[in-house]
Amino acid sequence: MKILLGTFQPATMNGALIPHTPIAVDFWSLRRAGSARLFFLSHMHSDHTVGLSSTWARPLYCSPITAYLVHRHLQVSKKWIRALEVGENHVLPLDEIGRETMTVTLLDANHCPGSVMFLFEGYFGTILYTGDFRYTPSMLKEPALKLGKQIHTLYLDNTNCNPAWVLPSRQEAARQIIELIRKHPQHHVKIGLYSLGKESLLEQLALEFQTWVVLSPRRLELVQLLGLADVFTVEEKAGRIHAVDHMEICHSAMLLWNQTHPTIAILPTSRKIYRSHPDIHVIPYSDHSSYSELRAFVAALKPCQVVPIVSRQPCTDYFQDSLSPRLSVPLIPDSVQQYMKSSSRNPSLLWLLLEKKLKRPRTRGVVFDSFQDTADQSQPDTVSKKAKNEHLSGRLAKQASHHPLQIKKPLFPDLCHQERDGAVPFSESQKMGTVLTTPLSVSVHLQPTDEEFMSLETGEEIGVGPLSAPRGGHDGSAATGNPSAWTGQDFPLTQTSEASPLWAPEFRGLALKYLLTPVNSFQAQFSSKGFDQQVEKYHKHLLKYREESAE
Repeated sequence: MKILLGTFQPATMNGALIPHTPIAVDFWSLRRAGSARLFFLSHMHSDHTVGLSSTWARPLYCSPITAYLVHRHLQVSKKWIRALEVGENHVLPLDEIGRETMTVTLLDANHCPGSVMFLFEGYFGTILYTGDFRYTPSMLKEPALKLGKQIHTLYLDNTNCNPAWVLPSRQEAARQIIELIRKHPQHHVKIGLYSLGKESLLEQLALEFQTWVVLSPRRLELVQLLGLADVFTVEEKAGRIHAVDHMEICHSAMLLWNQTHPTIAILPTSRKIYRSHPDIHVIPYSDHSSYSELRAFVAALKPCQVVPIVSRQPCTDYFQDSLSPRLSVPLIPDSVQQYMKSSSRNPSLLWLLLEKKLKRPRTRGVVFDSFQDTADQSQPDTVSKKAKNEHLSGRLAKQASHHPLQIKKPLFPDLCHQERDGAVPFSESQKMGTVLTTPLSVSVHLQPTDEEFMSLETGEEIGVGPLSAPRGGHDGSAATGNPSAWTGQDFPLTQTSEASPLWAPEFRGLALKYLLTPVNSFQAQFSSKGFDQQVEKYHKHLLKYREESAE
């Protein structure tokens, strides 16, 4: 189907209600949801959020990055957002009496920032819901998949599931884009994108052509969250590459742009699009799996059945030779049936308590790694990232006099790998935290709490990192709450610190107090509120004792 550039395409819902379960993925119409009670969001593209708005009032499970975006851009209350760590197992109740539970594991979908696949395991067997994804062989090495477990139902992103469509890899498509830009050395370049995705492509182009990439303030905020190289700005005249909304690229816009400066436009997409102007170029750079990649993925998993996510485009016939024998329809436990028949308007208080109780023993507010292990794991990334930024900044510094944007420190400092004042670099899996070095030669990962969402592990609010962003001032200064406020000064815990800095105001959060409270200080009975009160009581007495001792 050809799509005319500049015409409005109504959003369609690419979600599913999973039969014989209370699970819904990317499905936000409660009126049509029937017996669904557990709602999951794979990523923040508009065709997966149809019906999701600020009025949503049920627990919503997603990745930490998506949690930030769904609150920031759709105004869903943080009260209902459950940010689940990627790669970890999470246990959720399937009834209101604690008899039936399921395990859900989030896996990186390689599609856009925050996108994940969901692996559900319970009385219904094992279900893998890919959402939108671009397959890579490394996915099969995920601990949740490499154990050889049988996938009973595979919900598959079949966007490009057509043997007639031959797509290059993203690396090859990026090379085609680079060659096209090289053929137009004096042209401005407009890259047409959706509101989310392909940020790494923009970074690659900036590094290749040694130029700033001009973004909207909203997209700049996102790339700063991702910790990419400092190659992005909102200054219109700072660089020759501009990322714009894909709907902006049309015949009239091309005429207007070329009146002031020679301009080409690039649409990196696998969609079949009608070119309304000779300087509009469509490059098949896709964030969805190609047909051959889908074949390889299904052949490796050997599921019992494949269900296409894009229902209007059947694809199951292509995978018949890779399927395992199908199993009978699972019986729904009585307690789950009762839960599925309960009111769909709001979750009961009992269910919310069960949700919190199932996760509470796995509190992980602070993670201790050995000094040597953490440093060894992070050193290659540290060198690579530092070299990339220094190389670009050195080249751009020579251009500083030609445009108003001066060379500045990274707008979103590299909290993942930056070494400073003896602090231990991050391991790859701890990108969202802050690493401090204690006198005991261990690294301490603390989660910043600029943006907080409900944690399934403690029932308290958790942070997903310092996410506020500056608006591209000339001096690189940030608005209040910018993470530069964290990285521009020393942390309280250093190699020469004593024990007392642990009681600095920044680290008096309830999660840390839990970890510093002796187990024998808790009373036997279980209650979320009671635990919190006991922790506060213990530390109140401890602080009083220390003050008296100091006198």
